[in-house]
Amino acid sequence: MNAVLDKISKIGIVPVVVLDDAKDAEPLAKALCEGGLPCAEVTFRTAAARESIERMTKAFPEMLVGAGTVLTTAQVDEAVNAGAKFIVAPGLNPTVVNYCLSKNIPVVPGVNNPSNIETALELGLDVVKFFPAEQSGGLAMIKAMAAPYVNVKFMPTGGINAKNICDYLSFDKIIACGGSWMVKKDLVAAGKYDEIRELTEEAVRTMLGFNLRHVGINCNDEDEAVGVAGRFDNLFGFAKKVGNSSVFAGTEVEAMKTVGRGSKGHIAIGTNSVERAKNYLETVKGAKFIEDSAVYKNGKLTAIYFEEEIGGFAVHLVLK
Repeated sequence: MNAVLDKISKIGIVPVVVLDDAKDAEPLAKALCEGGLPCAEVTFRTAAARESIERMTKAFPEMLVGAGTVLTTAQVDEAVNAGAKFIVAPGLNPTVVNYCLSKNIPVVPGVNNPSNIETALELGLDVVKFFPAEQSGGLAMIKAMAAPYVNVKFMPTGGINAKNICDYLSFDKIIACGGSWMVKKDLVAAGKYDEIRELTEEAVRTMLGFNLRHVGINCNDEDEAVGVAGRFDNLFGFAKKVGNSSVFAGTEVEAMKTVGRGSKGHIAIGTNSVERAKNYLETVKGAKFIEDSAVYKNGKLTAIYFEEEIGGFAVHLVLK
């Protein structure tokens, strides 16, 4: 996968932005970055698109700003010259795709049927936009099409919202989703950037789905761990289960057989995607992680510890 698209996959949601006035570009970009989505697809539906991209990329050079609704090679040049790092199109135009590929510009054309996918494959693409997503059959249609095209990844857009974003992103053939519910035109026009920032953060939290999975208690040996877990079982009915390195009481309490990470123990925070959560917490919240604590399963990051302790507890992310 292209490096830019790989970064987009770690962000998870691409805000689809329509700007009528370029003066809104910089404060909107600020709201998106602060809210946890340093990414935007600025659509070429308005005359302000080129200047909006230019203002965003100059003010926030670390932000992944792309151009959407690109229909011609002239628009590709205009967008890239303004600073766009990727191109998105509503349909699959071989001329536009080939032009982007010849200039090493990441391009994601729209498809909604198998014939489109085969054309995209013939052109050398492995990531396509599924558009309009909900109107074209939604997640069920993507799953049906993904079955014979095992190497194709999708970026669905159209009808994606806070209610269905997690369903879409739960399918591993989807790298990210485009959506506009956090950047509605009326909010932009009214200059309600604080509300946009709040909606953006809410979208990120919904996508990541953070929750408390369990608390780990450091014990000196296996006998103590069995006793601790047994007490929780006796009091609350949290069934005791002995493992290799710990004894669980239900799913809520983990008694370690030896003193593990954290002066008091550890806390596990569950998330829908450890990779996206790690990216968000590093780039937006400034968190640092212990890289050699990372656990992978079938190539997917499933757990990793933070460098810092909170209240004497080590904290780690774990895949739900």
